[in-house]
Amino acid sequence: MNRRQFLAVSGIGVTTAMAGCVGSAFEEDPESQSQSDPAQGSTGDDEDGGTIEVSASGSAETDPDRAVVHVGVEARGESAAEVRSELAEGAQALQETFEELGISEDNVQTASYRINERRQETGFEGVHAFQLEIDDIDRVGEIIDASVDAGADDVGRVNFTLQEDTRATLRDEALDDALANADEEADHIAANREVDIVATHSVSTSDVNVHPVRYDAAHEAADGAATGQSTEIDSGPVTVSATVTVVYRFEH
Repeated sequence: MNRRQFLAVSGIGVTTAMAGCVGSAFEEDPESQSQSDPAQGSTGDDEDGGTIEVSASGSAETDPDRAVVHVGVEARGESAAEVRSELAEGAQALQETFEELGISEDNVQTASYRINERRQETGFEGVHAFQLEIDDIDRVGEIIDASVDAGADDVGRVNFTLQEDTRATLRDEALDDALANADEEADHIAANREVDIVATHSVSTSDVNVHPVRYDAAHEAADGAATGQSTEIDSGPVTVSATVTVVYRFEH
């Protein structure tokens, strides 16, 4: 069987933005896209000592262990009722296929459902799209092919990301990297100013971000189904980045 490999359109950070002290809870926001700032520092002192404030970034990466796939059915008709009926039939066929593929109902959600009057022509059109969470990322191509065979004509993006445990581990690694970079920057500043760092005064975090890898599989999946080719998608690494601000105490 001929195999066709997809190229990544982009690796986009569907990100988690956080502010707070180290050890605070993290919460993902999949639509934000922010990048860490390069390290920067400042000093403030008095006669006996003072503080050095440093902002530094860090990152960690690993192979993805979760994929989020969007597939659905589209319909057109002379009436909204006709479109609704066709969407229901197509959605049922997809759901039966998901069950045959062994995808848990907990990992299948309706991503969008709409029926609109067509603007340029008479009649109505609609779409019923599903979001699938797949923990075995090697099956993504198989699941797309099976969905297309079952009647899916709305194949959208595929996001390769991380399961929660993996994400938490990489957050810690990214923070460790950022803190190490802050320490290095502060040591350099202290040496330049001929002072000694004696303690950490405060630590805060910002921009703790998860950057999934995104593919757009729409046209390639449809063409592959028409020509009998199977679908294969290879992902790149998923990156987690973090920024910390550390205030150090120093003495002369």
